Amino acid sequence: MTPYLQQRTLFPPLIQKRPSLVLNMVIVIPCYKEKEVLFSLMALAKCDLPQYDVEVIIVINDSVTDIEEVKAQNMETYWQIRRWIDQQPQRKLRFYVLYQDNLPPKHAGVGLARKIGMDEACWRFTKIRNKKGIIVCFDADSRCEKNYLVAIEDHFLQHPKTPACSIHFEHPLEGIHFEDKIYQSILLYELHLRYFIHMQKWVGVPYAYQTIGSSMAVRMDAYIKQGGMNKRKAGEDFYFLHKFIQLGHFTELVNTTVIPSPRISDRVPFGTGKAVGEIKNNAIQLMTYHPQSFIDLKVLIDRVGELYKSDELLEVIPNAVQSFLEKNNIQDKLAELRNNTASSRMFKKRFFHWLNAFMLMKYVHYTRDHYYPNVSIEEASDFLIKLYASTSKSSYEKLILLRKIDKGAIHPSNASAVESV
Repeated sequence: MTPYLQQRTLFPPLIQKRPSLVLNMVIVIPCYKEKEVLFSLMALAKCDLPQYDVEVIIVINDSVTDIEEVKAQNMETYWQIRRWIDQQPQRKLRFYVLYQDNLPPKHAGVGLARKIGMDEACWRFTKIRNKKGIIVCFDADSRCEKNYLVAIEDHFLQHPKTPACSIHFEHPLEGIHFEDKIYQSILLYELHLRYFIHMQKWVGVPYAYQTIGSSMAVRMDAYIKQGGMNKRKAGEDFYFLHKFIQLGHFTELVNTTVIPSPRISDRVPFGTGKAVGEIKNNAIQLMTYHPQSFIDLKVLIDRVGELYKSDELLEVIPNAVQSFLEKNNIQDKLAELRNNTASSRMFKKRFFHWLNAFMLMKYVHYTRDHYYPNVSIEEASDFLIKLYASTSKSSYEKLILLRKIDKGAIHPSNASAVESV
């Protein structure tokens, strides 16, 4: 038993049945007030089976303060899943459902539910001494491609050094399950998500990856070393994955796709469900970070190695970046970095440990508030797409183009291929 399991888990092992000796993947699904979770389980059950065994752990959860209607729905869902599981063949893919009710309201939420399930996965792997087992995060309203399980297993076999990965996702943009306004809203929101990461890649920061809770996976040994999942009610995925991104060898899995729901949701204070609701119900333009914030930052990033020996760069970078760095005590930080690094390469590595994803988020918020107010996603994405294509495109065409680039189907520098999208 590891110190993490002794000291950091909230519960002892919750599943009594012994795991398969060749268990190599556990998928964790938080479930709160869900009526259609079986569709997600069916999507997993239809997947091609990988070489090693897989378990799926559904963590139904509610808090002490949840109303009776929520608790009744959770209990109904629990027994619905139990009956469904009883009908599944006992094979390489097994399902387990846990109901953790009356959780403390201070922490009850998606982060805590993920932690309970992911910690349980650690208990499962520990019983068979599989320190490299894969823990996958999925959602109770998501679907996936048929090769999902095989692709995840293959990815970690092909990348033995990767501690964790981000899995490609695509929201549905049309269909009969939601009204047209929902599909229009999720199109804009996903365009915002991809715009933000693509602009970071263009700037040249080393941590530009999507951090979507339903689309990530981690090795058990790395999970434990980094202190496990946090208990945040929202944004748990962003804070969780960036711990692993900074370790190096982080990867993107792009040969399968997770399909998150575009539905409106009030489960979390921010994120996809809330954003879709605001766009649809308020009929407002979706606003995002001004391209000029990234243009200014790129001046610094392109020449950051110069700061190893001199402060001269600080005098010529754009005012927005200069002001932000001064506000965050750049002189003290540079002195510390120079005193603790023996080469420009190590200096740059440590610099980006400081100017990390959290600091970049502070930067774009600072420039938004003091220099460059947010602009519509249509206007912002126009700038981005011009980096890849010379012709104007609709929001739908922009998103499809960015998806293809993210999945490796098109290389950004291949202008002729991009133009043909």
